[in-house]
Amino acid sequence: MRSLDQIEPEAFWISPTPHVPNSKLPVLVYRNALQDTSQENILDTIEPNDWLKGGRFTTYKKAHFHTTVHECYAVIQGRTTYQLGKSPIDTDFNNEGQENGRKLSVQKGDVFVLPAGISHCSLESEGDYEYIGLYPREPSGAKARFDMNYGLQPEHETAELAAKCDRLPIPALDPLYGQDGPLPKLWRETFERSP
Repeated sequence: MRSLDQIEPEAFWISPTPHVPNSKLPVLVYRNALQDTSQENILDTIEPNDWLKGGRFTTYKKAHFHTTVHECYAVIQGRTTYQLGKSPIDTDFNNEGQENGRKLSVQKGDVFVLPAGISHCSLESEGDYEYIGLYPREPSGAKARFDMNYGLQPEHETAELAAKCDRLPIPALDPLYGQDGPLPKLWRETFERSP
């Protein structure tokens, strides 16, 4: 594993909507964490921390979320703006007048982690945007399997999907910094404080 200067990630929370569970856990964004964004370097850096390559992807514009796995994206090239935390059938604002979801712009060298339940899709990309998706190793040692949910289910099913996300284990290792990284501690503390 390669040694990296530890970067404190940005952390932000996204409230649930009627059609997207989102998460009690924060999204983490490590800005400019990787100077060498080759696939080989990304895998050499992140896979020893038990986050395994699930694929190499480009812009995906259909909002979706997973209930069976947390995701880590390492940006190889280009830039994109994501819409996080909102279904295509959610209103723009919740009952308190706050905006549903939020936008996140990322670029080459950024690494970010989406807890299970956070919906995401690219809105606009440039520079041939491409990233590697990595997922926590299953307890059996196998690669994670993810489901696809599009936030189109009836409102009463969203709570069941949220409960499914909450049952997922918190990864023991930060994707970039292993056991000394911020993700496990921050996510555990957040989960223990949540209702």
